[in-house]
Amino acid sequence: QVQLVESGGGLVQAGGSLRLTCAATVTSGRAFSTYAMAWFRQFQGKDREYVAAVSAGGGVTYYADSVKGRFTISRDNAAEELYLQMNSLKPEDTAVYYCAARPWAARTTSEEHSFWGQGTQVTVSA
Repeated sequence: QVQLVESGGGLVQAGGSLRLTCAATVTSGRAFSTYAMAWFRQFQGKDREYVAAVSAGGGVTYYADSVKGRFTISRDNAAEELYLQMNSLKPEDTAVYYCAARPWAARTTSEEHSFWGQGTQVTVSA
């Protein structure tokens, strides 16, 4: 099992930056470094949308086209944390952001992730 807790959300003006953190607690007996991680977001009244993913080792990253060049996903396996640096934020980035984990290979669909955090609200004002 993996417990995930997001933090770092808040209210920011358009063009600003935020850094989200996802703290993981692994109780499965496996190392955090064996889980691929991802960020998703959910707009009000919509399904969750993939934002970015990172391989278990941290060496490979993937981004949705909507955030490419503005967001950066990274992880610290020693600290058991996942990050999302969000720059040049736009009002359309306003959503609840979730981190998710799955064993081994990185994937970009919500159905393929077994473990989820509770989410953190990001609001970008115009």
